[in-house]
Amino acid sequence: MNTLILSDNQAITRMGMKTIAITRFDKVLEADDIHVLTKKLLTEERAVAVIDYTLFDCTAEQLLVVKERFPASLFILFSDALSEEFIRRMVFSNPKFSILMKDSSLDEIESCLEKAKNGIPFICAKASALLEKETKTQEDDSPLTATEKEILKAMAMGKTTKEIASERFLSVYTVMTHRKNIFRKLQVNNAHEAVRYALRAGIVDAMEYYI
Repeated sequence: MNTLILSDNQAITRMGMKTIAITRFDKVLEADDIHVLTKKLLTEERAVAVIDYTLFDCTAEQLLVVKERFPASLFILFSDALSEEFIRRMVFSNPKFSILMKDSSLDEIESCLEKAKNGIPFICAKASALLEKETKTQEDDSPLTATEKEILKAMAMGKTTKEIASERFLSVYTVMTHRKNIFRKLQVNNAHEAVRYALRAGIVDAMEYYI
């Protein structure tokens, strides 16, 4: 990804981000609103879009729609403050977003941009801490057994039933039974929904999932 699109209405932030990004990206463009951002993404299929959601005139639903429309692009939500509920919704949505706070360290900002250039999502330490705080109680109240949690974690890491069975010295049939029990207990219909639960409940660390 060689193009960065800045969608931030604070001049000082735009200048600072440009200074950091100029050495990593061939082009740095600007977008004043969601409509301009969409037009630029039409010509830049693999771009990194940095968006200050708190100042940008758009809704969470619009962001999700735009991200779905341009799956090859990576979106960084870069703001002074984001609610725990909003962060959870963006992080646990099907198209993943990167989360970066404006009080993040320079090292975090540079790391986020470097990962974004390579198409890798990033969650800053502050946002990760908010997610961990929110999910601690959910993890304690989980209906799953220790074994089921381990299998669900393996599923979230993208491992197949055969791989999980081999690693745990179980039969494929036994792992399939565990999967069915996990779905039944969580009242979900597929692996994607189960993985979303694993992230919300803290069974899978959000930072680990994003690596």
